[in-house]
Amino acid sequence: MSKNYVVGFPRIGEQRELKKGLELYWAGKTDFNEVEKVASVLKKRHWMYQKEAGIDFISSNDFSLYDTVLDTAVMLGAIPKRFQTLDNEALYFSMARGNKDAVAMEMTKWFNTNYHYIVR
Repeated sequence: MSKNYVVGFPRIGEQRELKKGLELYWAGKTDFNEVEKVASVLKKRHWMYQKEAGIDFISSNDFSLYDTVLDTAVMLGAIPKRFQTLDNEALYFSMARGNKDAVAMEMTKWFNTNYHYIVR
């Protein structure tokens, strides 16, 4: 009997919850704990959607707060020198969006779509 699987699941949420949470955090209107709560709710909800749909192999470790290429760069320690004094969410989001002391990492479009990813 064949099995089915999902190779990745959209992470932003039906009501764009992740985007809204991140924008509040970036605007200084909430702290990072709120972003983490939103992310946790979304991950669990998406796992349940897949389970309820009868997916045999539920996608995991596919969630990103911003960009999966950025996640991999941070995981591997591929941090440009201009960001090496930072840590945690300050490091992560400064690499993605820049800060007052350093420009963000370059982004490029995914093929011919409106989706972008970090270039290292």
